[in-house]
Amino acid sequence: MRFCLTLLFSCVLLLCKAQLVAGPMLGQLELRTASIWLEVALGVKAVALRYGVKGALQKTQSYKGELGKEFNPIRIDLGGLEPNTTYAYTIIIDGKSIPGGSFTTKELWQWRKPAPDFSFVTGSCNYVNNPVYDRPGKPYGADSSIFQAMAKEKSAFMLWLGDNWYTREVDYAAPWGLWARASRDRSQPVLQPFLKAMAHYANWDDHDYGPNDVGGNYILKEEARKVFQSYWANPSYGMKGEGIYTQFSWSDVDFFVTDDRWWRAADNLPDSVDGKPNPEKTFLGKEQLQWLKNALAYSSATFKIIVVGSQVLNPVLDNESLHDYPAEYNELVQFITSNKIKGVLFLSGDHHHSEIIKINRQGTYPLYDITVSPLTSGLRAFAGPEVNNPYRVAGFDHIQNYGRFSFSGPAGQRKLTVSFHDPKGTQIMEWQISENELR
Repeated sequence: MRFCLTLLFSCVLLLCKAQLVAGPMLGQLELRTASIWLEVALGVKAVALRYGVKGALQKTQSYKGELGKEFNPIRIDLGGLEPNTTYAYTIIIDGKSIPGGSFTTKELWQWRKPAPDFSFVTGSCNYVNNPVYDRPGKPYGADSSIFQAMAKEKSAFMLWLGDNWYTREVDYAAPWGLWARASRDRSQPVLQPFLKAMAHYANWDDHDYGPNDVGGNYILKEEARKVFQSYWANPSYGMKGEGIYTQFSWSDVDFFVTDDRWWRAADNLPDSVDGKPNPEKTFLGKEQLQWLKNALAYSSATFKIIVVGSQVLNPVLDNESLHDYPAEYNELVQFITSNKIKGVLFLSGDHHHSEIIKINRQGTYPLYDITVSPLTSGLRAFAGPEVNNPYRVAGFDHIQNYGRFSFSGPAGQRKLTVSFHDPKGTQIMEWQISENELR
């Protein structure tokens, strides 16, 4: 009898797991709220989360949105939580329970104690091979075991820097393809333990937005935005129904996640017209740039990290950097300089090798752009003027990698340690900077 009951329980569990396409993934995490994302199969009729502190009364939060579609990514937001408290949750699909995970809410430290130390992991360019639709020849996607190493990191969250999946020619010409690509790549088994190991925040770049190097002219950009909203549990997604930019904070660090695609002009437009920066060659767009400047001016964070899908400062990179959009580049850098905004760092992806670019500014601290790439996609060697890039203070190519950013130290002496790790988690390179070097 015991064997029969065990077998029956195992069969029920396997059936429920078959109804769970991907997840659970921990999304936005705050002091008294948390977001849990998952995707369920076509035939599922009801989804809920049962959650609570160990030993306390369990609560149930049901998903109230639409189900029964071909793709069913859902987000359940939990409220009424308490700061710095660990909660466990179970997923309930059509009345059957399957294991979920746990999370710890943020600590309420302001006005009470020094800023807590913390770390996060980050990276860009995740290509999942799909041979029937990939280009002939050597597969572009590489070792996905990197996510196993990342899942073991004792980090607060993962910050995805863009190209989090790669649409192909069979995907980006119709809405169905955009949804199908996101669903397939998110459901990879190697990814699932990582998704629930920590909170996840995300940006996009061209490949998880649409075709290679495309910008504001992409005819399906509104559909791409819906897909992004459905597969990431970010705090917000742009304003007035445009773009996906957002902001969040952790300890004494503010993150400004910018959208480098929605308003982006074609790369091959001239940088200047009649000797002046071309105002029509936009990168962030007027509305988003104004938001970013106001957000930077408002911030009192020790470190202010501006997250961009493409590189920002690299002067020797052709057409793939904000530097090649001089009207907006000059406006942003001049704003940071004239308003004496301290603690600014740029964090970018896209480039298929990792490096730190430094740009000196007269009379004030240098600006740094930290690029982390790639997670699993093809590698790009330093070539042409980038081989001996005089603006690079550290970097490497030919290695898949992820970054770990760690913030530590007492007030007034906070420091950031950036380490780069290979797919096994082995450290490749380390770089440090203090808050006093960014004043």
